[in-house]
Amino acid sequence: MSYKPVYHGGSVIWASFAVAFILAIIPLPDMLLIYRPQWVTLILIYWCMALPHRVGIFTGWFVGFLLDIHHSNILGQHAITLATIAYLSYRLHIRIRLYPLLQQSLIILILVSLSQMIFLWISGIIDQAPGSWSYWLPSLTSMLVWPWVFYLMRMIRRAYGVN
Repeated sequence: MSYKPVYHGGSVIWASFAVAFILAIIPLPDMLLIYRPQWVTLILIYWCMALPHRVGIFTGWFVGFLLDIHHSNILGQHAITLATIAYLSYRLHIRIRLYPLLQQSLIILILVSLSQMIFLWISGIIDQAPGSWSYWLPSLTSMLVWPWVFYLMRMIRRAYGVN
């Protein structure tokens, strides 16, 4: 009987979050900045749907905490937001996975809009709320890129046998 090591792919999960961080912080012109999808939120939602037993609320909180440190926000602002989205993604993962990709995109629009609403609420409490409707554009662009994110992440998960 030979021993075959089991690869669970934790490094692939964290590498995908690292790429999402890079995409979230890469400098863009001001005109394009308002259209930047919420990459970290999309990756968190994907992993919460695909592997709810591995990626969950704590992961969302930790990744959000790292975003807070990078963006110099109040510590916990992104953390609370992403932990809430991770919780909702975890609770709804079976239903979301059953929907066709178009309906999943609409759910992504709702989840990302909710994350932005929570972030806006916290920003409003500390009197730093944005004053323009362009604040909501990342929700739309996140919805539009979701099918590509979903297929790419599924292909990576299958190629590396992440389970």
